Amino acid sequence: MATLTVFTPTYNRAHTLERTYRSLCSQTCRDFEWLVVDDGSTDGTDSLVAGFIAENIIPVRYIYKENGGLYTGYNTAYANITSELCCCVDSDDFMPDDAVETIIATWRERGGTGYAGVIGLDFDVRTGSPLGGYFPQELTECFFLDLYTRRIHRADTKVALRTDLMQAVAPMTGFPGEKNFNPVYMQLQVCDVHPLLVVNKNLCWVEYQTGADSMSAGIWHQYANSPRSFAKQRRLEMGLRRSSAANRARCAIHYVASCILARDKKWLSASPRRLLTLAMAPAGVALALLIKFKTR
Repeated sequence: MATLTVFTPTYNRAHTLERTYRSLCSQTCRDFEWLVVDDGSTDGTDSLVAGFIAENIIPVRYIYKENGGLYTGYNTAYANITSELCCCVDSDDFMPDDAVETIIATWRERGGTGYAGVIGLDFDVRTGSPLGGYFPQELTECFFLDLYTRRIHRADTKVALRTDLMQAVAPMTGFPGEKNFNPVYMQLQVCDVHPLLVVNKNLCWVEYQTGADSMSAGIWHQYANSPRSFAKQRRLEMGLRRSSAANRARCAIHYVASCILARDKKWLSASPRRLLTLAMAPAGVALALLIKFKTR
């Protein structure tokens, strides 16, 4: 059994998926398998991956499912992973040749039941530099939320997590018609309890897509289209023990806005921080109005 599963949820990304595959074929450590979770693609992804499997260079598993959004791809992956560690690499990203070796060597040397996994850097394909810069040199372990709330590192990172911990919080339960539920919801729960081992190295090359299929495109419409999902995530963040006062206030504002958009009349009673939520309500109303303006 492999130590690491690299999993890739994908939807109509046959034009970028081969680059991900080739990078995995070039890994200096082969103690991994690749799991592709196809979220209902219609662009020939199935035939493409069948070709990868036929090449027999690396172990590849392919699972097809009906389209349900990114978080459902994560749910499917966690339900089918059997390795000790797992790491998501998006279908438009790819790994440097030594990424798997770095993850496994770090885990074998320093890992254990007290840690959630390993965290490293995302590097921008266009600039060749780490997003948000390097971690502080003295940083050897950290809690995931601290990177943002303590302004240690505020850009995207790459994590390889213990599969048992992720399976303990999976699956995410979403809402009918809402596909924009961020799967970081599960990671936040695990990494609020267990710190991550830090490696100040590139674990993934990223190239953000800039079209309608980009996950980062149209954030205002995502807020409007999936308000119950965003409210659920903000409610979680307000209750996390590693969440700072400033982050809780920010989340309270977004929570109120999402509840307004979802027409949730129980917004106050359902909040884990009622007084804070009440205090942030005027700002939340303003944000809801802004979202409606942006998506009119």
